[in-house]
Amino acid sequence: MKSASLRRALFLRNLVFGVEDGLVSTVGLLSGIAIAGVPRETIFLTGVVLIFVEAFSMAAGSFLSEASVEEMNGGVDDTRGSITAGVVMFTAYFLAGLVPLLPYLKFEVTEAFPVSIACSVFALLVLGYWSGRKTKSAWRKAVRMALVGGLAILVGVFAGSLLT
Repeated sequence: MKSASLRRALFLRNLVFGVEDGLVSTVGLLSGIAIAGVPRETIFLTGVVLIFVEAFSMAAGSFLSEASVEEMNGGVDDTRGSITAGVVMFTAYFLAGLVPLLPYLKFEVTEAFPVSIACSVFALLVLGYWSGRKTKSAWRKAVRMALVGGLAILVGVFAGSLLT
């Protein structure tokens, strides 16, 4: 049986990783596709497919990696923690992925593009601050999260602009 602090760490790790990856992967892909001049409907469909596939993939990976660690450490074949990790990862990725996607549902591409990026960077700031709130450097962690995520967004924009 895992201690309460280990369960909290597992939850936090999967939550932060899922939200960060859901935001960054989705906004990076959508930005790269949007900069290439693809129609809004195609951008939205691509985002929906990405969110479902990646949320499930990340959840499966989280489940399998947590189960492997449990087995490696000689743990009992109790999959509750691994299942919980997968559910947290799926939910975090899926919900976070909606942040950069929803502007493409409401606005035309030229307006949705900057709104999607701005909302995603803001969400990264909030996530960084929230995850570092028990430390003296919460704002530093917030800025670091936004900068690292912002670099990934730039990679998506750069990749999309290569083909235009």
